[in-house]
Amino acid sequence: MNFKNIKLVLLITITSIIITSCSEDGNTQKEMYTPDFTGTYVQKDQMGRPAVNTVFVNAESKDSFNVTIPSEQGAEFQQMFEANLTTLSPAYANTGDKNALGLDAASFTSVLATDVLSVSLDGATTFYDGTNVLTGRALTDDVITVELLLIFGGEDFSENPNLSDDHVDANDKQFLSSFPYLASPW
Repeated sequence: MNFKNIKLVLLITITSIIITSCSEDGNTQKEMYTPDFTGTYVQKDQMGRPAVNTVFVNAESKDSFNVTIPSEQGAEFQQMFEANLTTLSPAYANTGDKNALGLDAASFTSVLATDVLSVSLDGATTFYDGTNVLTGRALTDDVITVELLLIFGGEDFSENPNLSDDHVDANDKQFLSSFPYLASPW
């Protein structure tokens, strides 16, 4: 079985969803739902890293970005990302300015323009934990704050403090300790 087939099997395996509903009397009901994969599907959106596509892709380029394969995104969109980053963030106002990862605007947007979620197979899985960067994503990772820090925080996260935190520090409910890990919706 090749990697492509493994991804398809994984997709089909994880797509059976338990839907939990709550009746007016407070009782919960659970129902298994399996999506229907028949028909023709068209990709409409691509968002490997939350908010990156939303912030850095110009409106007239959204459709093109969303259907460009990730290996081609950097070459096609990096300059647009860099122009938008330097326009948006005072942390990159001067030539040579870098973020806390030591990346200048061109290097940082080269990473961002390839909008995929990388996953470390042999290390910590995290968006950013102070040491590991973009090695995956844990449910508890404060992804938007990390992105804001890397965009606005400058070399040591101290620049533009009013722009560098979304002030949402935790999920509204505790995550579960076993599969499916997500907190129940109500």
